[in-house]
Amino acid sequence: MANADRPLALITGASAGIGEAFARAYAARGFDLALTARRIDRLENLAAELAQRHRIDVMAIPADLADRAAPALILDSIAQADRSIDVLVNNAGYGLPGDYVGTSWADQQKFLDVMVTAVCALAHPCAIDMKRRGKGAIINIASVAGLVPPGPGHTLYGATKALVVRFSQSLNQELAGTGVHVTAVCPGLTWTEFHDVNGARASMGKIPNSAYQTAEAVVEEALAASAANRPVIVTGKQNRFIVGLLRLMPEDMAMREVAKRSKAFRRRD
Repeated sequence: MANADRPLALITGASAGIGEAFARAYAARGFDLALTARRIDRLENLAAELAQRHRIDVMAIPADLADRAAPALILDSIAQADRSIDVLVNNAGYGLPGDYVGTSWADQQKFLDVMVTAVCALAHPCAIDMKRRGKGAIINIASVAGLVPPGPGHTLYGATKALVVRFSQSLNQELAGTGVHVTAVCPGLTWTEFHDVNGARASMGKIPNSAYQTAEAVVEEALAASAANRPVIVTGKQNRFIVGLLRLMPEDMAMREVAKRSKAFRRRD
């Protein structure tokens, strides 16, 4: 790379949505980027745009995190460029619609590999190297779904996000005082392609626009939380209110409320 003195941010799921917003935010702050996603054309177009606009170095690394070999291949590509990762943003993810018993285990296994295994597989070597160098940040994109009682359908989504939250909290404590910050970011409804990909856009249209945040707003809150070394951040005032309210309810009551409301936007078998 042309300038190894600039910090480097590795961002997964960078071709759209929150991942793209992170890429744009870090590029504007003078970071070099290593961007990874499955959609090669969009990834390369974004890399070229940001490199030209901000005069930074951008690596486009096509990868499918459902492949367990992918995290190591991504890290090898960066190591071959003789770069260290200063910020890791574990953003890649998706929703697997339908009931657990109505979907194949092969699809559920791929989902777990992307949502959990890849997150931990990338964070482990990055955390070791960041601790050794005495600086760095890991930002794991979770969800309000990981903080509230689950509803029916999308059965493992909330469970994986809850794991990401707890993982981030624990790692944050382990790395306290080392100069390495770890933060789980919990957005709610966000204007991205997420619901188009999982086939729920039509039902999501029932929800008012005021319930959504932009990806850029989520990223700004995430960056501030990471700088402050907050282990968990719920983005958006409305989301913080909802999470707080559900936590005050008895769990069985909260589960009934979530189940009732989830029918409006979760596609089931």
